Amino acid sequence: MLNATWLDTFTTLCDIGHFTRTADRLAMTQPGVSQHLRKLEAQVGQRLITQSGKSFSLTPAGEAVLQLGQTRRAQEAALRDSLTADDPSSGTVSLGCSGSFAMWAYPLMLQKMHDAPELVLRVTAAPQTSVIADVLSGTSDLGVVAQNPSHPRLTATRLAREELCLVLPKDFAPDTLSFAALNALGFVAHPDGAAYADELFGANFPSEYAGADRLRLRSFVNQIGQIPIPVAQGLGYTILPRTGVQAFAQADKLAVASLPEPQFHDLWLISRPGRTDFARIQAIAALITQAAATLDQHRTQS
Repeated sequence: MLNATWLDTFTTLCDIGHFTRTADRLAMTQPGVSQHLRKLEAQVGQRLITQSGKSFSLTPAGEAVLQLGQTRRAQEAALRDSLTADDPSSGTVSLGCSGSFAMWAYPLMLQKMHDAPELVLRVTAAPQTSVIADVLSGTSDLGVVAQNPSHPRLTATRLAREELCLVLPKDFAPDTLSFAALNALGFVAHPDGAAYADELFGANFPSEYAGADRLRLRSFVNQIGQIPIPVAQGLGYTILPRTGVQAFAQADKLAVASLPEPQFHDLWLISRPGRTDFARIQAIAALITQAAATLDQHRTQS
């Protein structure tokens, strides 16, 4: 078996990416970190890193050993969880979700953190495939995705139906809404923009819409919090889930178009079986479920 101390030093080095900062984190000297690395390489029988100045990259053997180190850490964390008291107000809960849902849900969770000083909440915005993979691996306790993954090692609970919104500047006159008017205004694109356009425009402008690559591009941004800014300033339109609109600080400067064929995504809360038996995870799951219900209420009111 690999030496646990050397493996932990190597895993920490890979996480931090710097020998000196790794030594500081582990209360070691830099030569001590290097010595642990060399001993681990000797035990494995292969080089684990290649160095270039002060930076380094992993060899294929290094990637395999790092994966083992990360797996052991996850197993140890799971063991610690099982040995500690099941307290809804302490411990760590990790959530993976889309960027728009993260922006919308995270502020709603802050009150829970005020009420539970020993609770640590980790929220990671990621693509749906990554959210599912992280829940499966145990990196995330909970995930929110836009479709039921129907995976045998996951449980999925429907949260709400979220509207896909055509987002316009506040002063855009509703009676002038047409595909030509939108193209004249210009599209504020983002990584999910093309898929959203295919869905929304394909349903509402089927004879005019020729694909996202034919839209008049006004801007592109990959930070969810930045996407509505040019729209609020009258520089274009965009397409976002309802949560992305509601989470924007200047939402009063935006308008959501009323379309004849509105499009919706079902949101699902996923976890590994039994994971929500932990009181702290169950509490956050209940909080997310309660908050997401307002999305269904908004759809009904609309």
